[in-house]
Amino acid sequence: MPTHVPLFILTTWLLAMLPGAGQALMVRQTLHGGLRTAWASIAGTCAGLLVWTTAAAAGLSAVLLADPGAYTALRVAGGVVLAVLGVTTLWSARKSAPPNQRPERASGQWGAFAAGLATNLGNPKAGVFAVSLLPQFLTPDGPVLASSIALGVLWAIVTGAWYLLFTWLVDRGRALVARPVVQRRLQLATGGVLIVLGAAVAAGV
Repeated sequence: MPTHVPLFILTTWLLAMLPGAGQALMVRQTLHGGLRTAWASIAGTCAGLLVWTTAAAAGLSAVLLADPGAYTALRVAGGVVLAVLGVTTLWSARKSAPPNQRPERASGQWGAFAAGLATNLGNPKAGVFAVSLLPQFLTPDGPVLASSIALGVLWAIVTGAWYLLFTWLVDRGRALVARPVVQRRLQLATGGVLIVLGAAVAAGV
């Protein structure tokens, strides 16, 4: 059964707040596609957490992390997704229309969801947490599999709540930097960070 639930919530909240690929992705999605695009990526991120948790509960994630080839492929895929997002962000910065004036398409939402999913599945922090820390919040009493999945759902909810707040703050801050030249510089900076993070994730740094 789950134990120390308040501590688990605090731990996952702090984990979500750590600067990294997830934060950079959410900044990029909010500035480039708006809140709906960011929400789709948040949903993908939460889905990735559920995948990690279910895999950990079934013992599969330990096997994945122990297999250098399989884990390397997963890590490289996540890095490539980040790098591609960085390149497209840099490319869009060359255009004159501000990101929030571009129409959104339904296919873009699925792409944003896939970006959040791939970024999370390629994030070593999520895998390590699911394998090593998640069991620390379980007791041997009761159904371990169901309890692990329940904690995974809670983990996804906490992470999603933080990213909803984070992207809302980023979107609200857009009014302070509404000038096209400032938004272009933000895009350039975010795109560069995504490319660097993508290379680091793919290299296992």
